[in-house]
Amino acid sequence: MKKKLIIAIDGPSGAGKSTLSKALAKRFDYLNIDTGAMYRSVALLAQRGGIDPDDEDALKKLCSDLSIKFIRGPESEQVIVNGADVSAEIRTPEVSLWTAQVAACQAVREAMVKLQREMGEGGGVVLEGRDIGTVVFPYADVKFFLLASAAERGRRRYEELREKGAVVDLEQTIVEVEARDAADMERTHAPLTQAEDAIVIDSTYLTIDDVLERMASVVRRKVAQLSD
Repeated sequence: MKKKLIIAIDGPSGAGKSTLSKALAKRFDYLNIDTGAMYRSVALLAQRGGIDPDDEDALKKLCSDLSIKFIRGPESEQVIVNGADVSAEIRTPEVSLWTAQVAACQAVREAMVKLQREMGEGGGVVLEGRDIGTVVFPYADVKFFLLASAAERGRRRYEELREKGAVVDLEQTIVEVEARDAADMERTHAPLTQAEDAIVIDSTYLTIDDVLERMASVVRRKVAQLSD
């Protein structure tokens, strides 16, 4: 019987983690665990409950009663929080603003890491984030670290926002990407760090399909190795 792996994908904002995590999970019929959606879910509930994002005790209590599930459909993925589908609600600009503050709370990070480990412990999962291979699953079977230049990641974000009808400036978007990188790497709790045993893929000049094929090849080799 082939072993189902725990696959960790880390990297800075805009490197393609979310897109590739979904695609890789679909390729191997694994569950994609969107850790960013988990923090967004906490932010949404905090916002609804009028909880100050700096109130660690209130956020800790909120997380203690939290249920998050991911369901993969034929065309899209659903995020189910406390029994309700919040897939669209957690993607609003308002929730995005709250998420960065909520995610900086140590109690929230500890609660989310616990949930992520419970979801992924049995294998057959792909998790993406900034500390999956270093904090959440340092013993993951396969670890990827995706990179791309700040200019390219800023361009991707710029195009994405323009497609949604937003009025944005390319240079400003690149500056914001660089600022996000600095915040992720310098934060106190679980900063963005590349695991020593991670496979690094720079996607600056690669298509999504190019990167996906490289990742899939690594996963197939690992499955074969563990099945021998």
